[in-house]
Amino acid sequence: MYYLTIQTDDIASVTQAIHSEFRLDELVEISPLTDTRSDSGTILVTEGTIQLPLDWSETLPPILLPHPLAFSPDNLLSFVFMRLDNWEKAYAYARYRDAGRDRLLADTIDLTNRLQSGVSLVAPVRPVNGVGTFETYRRWHNRAVALHYGNLESSANDDVAEAVVKAYKSAVELAPNVDYQAYTAKQFATLLLDTGQLTEANHVLEQASVSELSDTAKHELLAVQYAVWLQQLVVPYDTGLLEKTKTALWQVLQYYEAQQRSIQVGLLLVDAAQVATFANSFSEALGYISRAVTIFDSEDMPELLANAQYRKGVLLYTWAQNGNPQFYRPAMEAYQQALKVFTQESAPGIFAEIQHHLGVIFAEIPDEVKKKSIWAAVSSSSFQQALAYFTREEFPYEYATVCNHYANALTKYPLARKSDNYAKAIGYYRDALRVRTAEAYPYERALTILNYLEAGWYVGEDDPQNQRALFNDMVNKANEVRSLVADEALIRDADLHLERLGELVLSNE
Repeated sequence: MYYLTIQTDDIASVTQAIHSEFRLDELVEISPLTDTRSDSGTILVTEGTIQLPLDWSETLPPILLPHPLAFSPDNLLSFVFMRLDNWEKAYAYARYRDAGRDRLLADTIDLTNRLQSGVSLVAPVRPVNGVGTFETYRRWHNRAVALHYGNLESSANDDVAEAVVKAYKSAVELAPNVDYQAYTAKQFATLLLDTGQLTEANHVLEQASVSELSDTAKHELLAVQYAVWLQQLVVPYDTGLLEKTKTALWQVLQYYEAQQRSIQVGLLLVDAAQVATFANSFSEALGYISRAVTIFDSEDMPELLANAQYRKGVLLYTWAQNGNPQFYRPAMEAYQQALKVFTQESAPGIFAEIQHHLGVIFAEIPDEVKKKSIWAAVSSSSFQQALAYFTREEFPYEYATVCNHYANALTKYPLARKSDNYAKAIGYYRDALRVRTAEAYPYERALTILNYLEAGWYVGEDDPQNQRALFNDMVNKANEVRSLVADEALIRDADLHLERLGELVLSNE
């Protein structure tokens, strides 16, 4: 199997260069320029130059090498070995140069390797002249990429955020053609996406998406564009944006499948599952995420596999919560697979979120009665591990959510001999309500109040004074619901509790 293809009008010279390295010809195919089987990874050697294609494959950091390179065996072999991930050989051939000649290739290979391996670096300096040349554009682009992705030394520019934006904008403006502009714009939009600047990312992508783009560039920009739209989807989901995101994702997925880029296909399938879940198409989503799991497993990508298992767990958990309890067990199994990688030490946030969901699952999972006490103990332990990370001080919203779900679970545990599960549930509902204030989270507060009211009827309280305090609190909270939401169903539930509370007063008179 060949890893690289070189098309050339000088077969003899290229062949001689490749054969100078033992068995390199087994990895590199040499064909004439008339061969039509070229793709974005094909190297062209023609008229004494090495034409380096834009590398959209993301196998290496998106650094631009000098273009075109003068053909020489050293230049060719340096680039070939870099593409084959043999950095020692790439360095060696880049340094076989006369002392008086420029070191652009060697310096660029060094920058690429440092980015690839996470080694510290100093970002290339800003160009000061040469406007209108490819070299000036290349320098601005490489500076932006180094500032964006690099492990910068302490001596680097302190205001990196401002410097990287300026570098990307300069490179986009100075790009020699629309495909190079799109190449830089893709990285710039990715930076904006990762930093939550979605409006700005949309603007960059729209400016770069011109009709003259190559098919490859169009799909590569679309791959970032759908990701921006995906981030903009919030409850209640905009059906137009949801459909637009799904269509774009499907186009990119088909493109990557045609390119046989299996890892990217797997990542897209994970996103496709999320979009399908938003549309409540759970069966469709399960098909996507299962394909992603298979791909990452076959490609031996343990972290990506664990993430896919985690997403699969979230999907099945959500499906089970929507009236299909038979999916709790496969959700549990998917989460447990994910925990083999996402440990408490390596990924505490994901670990805590999984424990949160496992706490719900262990409380809800269908099983024979005699095993319910075991599930309850495991459920309680999972909730406690989640609360150890999602503290009220650092993660108030998540803390309140876990408390609410833990309280719900307590009401479903088998009766305890030495404690009142309903009384404990009331305590956790109150903890959640301290965060879910009327001003900040009115809808969530209303839901928690209704859960609190339901549990309040079953609290085994013998002290008359405590009974009166709980009764008054239930009345106050039931009355509060009407001021929190306009949802008729929630208000009706609250009114039913008020009626029961009123009947309780009459029965005691």
